[in-house]
Amino acid sequence: MDAVYLETSVFGYLASRMSPDLVTAGNQRLTRDWWDNYRDSFDLFISQAVVAECSAGDPQAAKERLVFLAGLPILDITGETKRLADTLLSDIPLPANAEVDALHIAVAALSGMDYLLTWNCKHIANPSLRRIIDRVLLAADVTPPVICTPQELINV
Repeated sequence: MDAVYLETSVFGYLASRMSPDLVTAGNQRLTRDWWDNYRDSFDLFISQAVVAECSAGDPQAAKERLVFLAGLPILDITGETKRLADTLLSDIPLPANAEVDALHIAVAALSGMDYLLTWNCKHIANPSLRRIIDRVLLAADVTPPVICTPQELINV
């Protein structure tokens, strides 16, 4: 089975109350559909960064997010992971506050994930950044995962 790294935004969409915004609500429904009907077709992974982000904020919301993480294998964040994340931050037009986003990409890539699943379309699944991310990873001799949203992974 293909391996999928689940970035934090996926759990935010799974656990949050339905948004009044039509686009966000549609993405929430797609995420829940993927979780309910397609996730068993993949080997799923997270990292300690996902656990930390899902644990932050409102305690009740964190508790609701953490339910979805139960039993998922946690990938290591190593020195090599942090160095690759630093390279991504320096070589891709990302703001300094996107450190954890670069870390998600680095973990997924260095762990040999086939896919990085995210709703973070600003810093990760951004079409204008995907090719740059791939170039940086390939230059580091790392195979890039396919960065996509749950909607895109339903059609695989």
